[in-house]
Amino acid sequence: MFLAAKPSGGRTLGIRRALNARALRDHLKAERKVLLSSWAVPGSAAPETGSIKLKDRAEFHMQMSQLLSRGVPLVEALDVCITSVSDSVRPTIARLKDLVAAGSGFGDACQQVGCFDPVTISVYRAAERSGDLAGAARQLSQTARRELAVVGKAATLLIYPAIVVIISIFVVAAMMLFIVPRIAEYLIKSNVPLSLYSQVIFGTSIFLSKHLLWVAVGVMVLIALVVILRKELMRLGLRLIRMLPIVRGLLVAQDSARFFTVMAAMSRTGVNLADALAVATAVVNEPTLRSQLTRMRTKLIEGGVLRQLIEDVTALPVGSRRLLIAGERSGDLSTTFDTLAADLTEEVDRKSQRLLALLEPLLIVAMFFVIAALLLSIMIPLLQASQSRPV
Repeated sequence: MFLAAKPSGGRTLGIRRALNARALRDHLKAERKVLLSSWAVPGSAAPETGSIKLKDRAEFHMQMSQLLSRGVPLVEALDVCITSVSDSVRPTIARLKDLVAAGSGFGDACQQVGCFDPVTISVYRAAERSGDLAGAARQLSQTARRELAVVGKAATLLIYPAIVVIISIFVVAAMMLFIVPRIAEYLIKSNVPLSLYSQVIFGTSIFLSKHLLWVAVGVMVLIALVVILRKELMRLGLRLIRMLPIVRGLLVAQDSARFFTVMAAMSRTGVNLADALAVATAVVNEPTLRSQLTRMRTKLIEGGVLRQLIEDVTALPVGSRRLLIAGERSGDLSTTFDTLAADLTEEVDRKSQRLLALLEPLLIVAMFFVIAALLLSIMIPLLQASQSRPV
């Protein structure tokens, strides 16, 4: 964590990954900031800086494609791209431009800055050999936009459940901390007989309200643990979610769309099939599909026949496998990869909408049961008290 002086004269507080204070000072100097103070924090609390965000990648590749296709020199095109990306990425693109101006190959420069993914590096290296950097940038731009569409569908799918869960938590917390304790104390003073269920709910709410400070500290500690262990928790969550059939189908379609999008980008720029498979398989998260694709690549290198190996990838739908075999026979796998990427992106859209339509009533019912359980713990004793009161 650092405190730095900005070029405009103000100060900024932020968090950045760096080996030490000297490396941090150099990073900030490239952004025309002066380091004033720094404090070491756990690495898991810092944002990931290993790659450029997908939105910035899409914008960068699109600008490169438009400028290079119109005959703009590479260094000048990079100079224009610096102004089209977000502020956090500009130092990276500026360093990329300096490396290219110093004589480095474009693909090698992308690798040296350390913020581009293996797909981008491999595609640009292949495009340098073929002399079609503009075409490679156009293909990478299309790839990034397809990935943005897939990620956007996943984010849209999670927004509604997240809102419902947050509202439910706030409603339950407000009731347990402020409403239920007052009613519980009134019923206890009135000597109203309570069921075991009501006793548990009332006892919990009274304890929470009397120890509100410690509850707040516990919640903050829990939030900190979630932030620190977010990667492990997300991994565990995905593993549990994959057990649901409808979610498993969506995740397979999402990973398949990402895989074919990368394969289309790499095959069109002349990357050989084995190398393309090695890079594209790395973007697949679904364990079964990833293991089958890895095995297919290994057997292909050992001399296996591609059309026979495709049949063994049972995690892919039968239609996708048949289309791949047809593309291999016609010798036009690039078009096949592109078609499958577009089709699977649409399938992700359909399955996302279907899953969202299923989640909406389920979440409403779940929220109803949680709040209804609290209300019943209050209403039953109140009804008993009113019935036992003499007329």
